Amino acid sequence: MHVFTGHTGELYTVACSPTDARLVATGGGDDKGFLWRIGLGDWAFELQGHGDSVCNLAFSTDGQLLASGCLGGLIQIWDIQSGNLKCSLDGPGMGIEWIRWHPRGHLVLAGSEDSTVWMWNADKGACINTFSGHGGSVTCGDFTPDGKLVCTGSDDATLRIWDPKSGKNIHVVGGHPYHTEGLTCMAISPDSTCALTGSKDGSLCIVNITTGRVVSKLDSHSDSIECVGFAPSQGPSSNWAATGGMDHKLVVWDLQHSMPRSTCEHEDGVTCLTWLGASNYLATGCVDGKVRVWDGRSGDCIRTFGGHVGAIQSLSVSANCDFLVSVSVDGTARVFEIAEFL
Repeated sequence: MHVFTGHTGELYTVACSPTDARLVATGGGDDKGFLWRIGLGDWAFELQGHGDSVCNLAFSTDGQLLASGCLGGLIQIWDIQSGNLKCSLDGPGMGIEWIRWHPRGHLVLAGSEDSTVWMWNADKGACINTFSGHGGSVTCGDFTPDGKLVCTGSDDATLRIWDPKSGKNIHVVGGHPYHTEGLTCMAISPDSTCALTGSKDGSLCIVNITTGRVVSKLDSHSDSIECVGFAPSQGPSSNWAATGGMDHKLVVWDLQHSMPRSTCEHEDGVTCLTWLGASNYLATGCVDGKVRVWDGRSGDCIRTFGGHVGAIQSLSVSANCDFLVSVSVDGTARVFEIAEFL
């Protein structure tokens, strides 16, 4: 229903505001980020100042701030109401791999290719802690939903659990029976008890965050896992998770029994996924340029959205769950209406 064409290069990342149902941020290989509105084709605000590809974007939980991170290692914080640059956060020596906000405040966390993780107070523009110990690029990470701990995964094939206040490392998860190759993605359960990690080796592990123990290893993918996501905590799908990989598969898991519920075949590798609000539906983005909506219960593909002519890199759902936004290497962002599925 809307195509955003403000970028002049490949798009890498998209984030929908958690509070404003029509506000979207996109970033790409043209070294630019944009804020734009669904359905308002003539309005776009450029996030200027990055000297390299804008590869990560994240809105604060309250929707007041936006963080943009680039391959040059710079993170910029934007005030949404005024549109002004609030501050620039320096520290990492190489590209930013991911950015996450604390669930209840303006603390921002980022992992870098230089094997470090940084945490800043975005209101003050001040670094609070650095987390050092990984032996490779920190490819994934997040605060636990209760905000008490930080989990990070790396190309060094380990998961680390940290105390964000002290910066101390509580657990290192690695070696047998964990992944044999680098971690690519991670999700933390809504109740903050376990982390689900995917690896280049095609394996999926559930880790108890409190003990640092590997609870189970799930083998269903035959190639690198690119994306993982827990189902919403409400409703019948509360013990489900979904994983997508370069083996052309989306797998919906019943974690209570460590079993696949359904395996959803794609034409090509699955690069990203997102659950749609608090429903049993989820969407996948694929290397073939298609966005597909799946029924997590049955495993059926109920809709395929076309339009992109290059691989999908990122997906995001609007605050009111009316819209799904996809970005692609074809240089466009596309908005699809999904209210009918929820």
